Amino acid sequence: MDHDFCNVDGARRLKQRIEEYWRERGYNVDVKLIEAGFVAAMRSARTDVRSDMVNGMPTRRDQENDRSRPSARGVMEVA
Repeated sequence: MDHDFCNVDGARRLKQRIEEYWRERGYNVDVKLIEAGFVAAMRSARTDVRSDMVNGMPTRRDQENDRSRPSARGVMEVA
């Protein structure tokens, strides 16, 4: 099944897609895979994909791509 993101292979593909998506946009996102083991309600094992994003948005800019800096007035200036 190509679109099953709950198994180990699908979760790994999803992790990679999320990280690549945000990296291309200049953000550093930490995504982890957590193996939950067998879940009786699902009748199978599952792998959770968890990240450090808040409300689906990254919290950290990639330092090497971050060209903005705070000015003396507290306003962001772009170099």
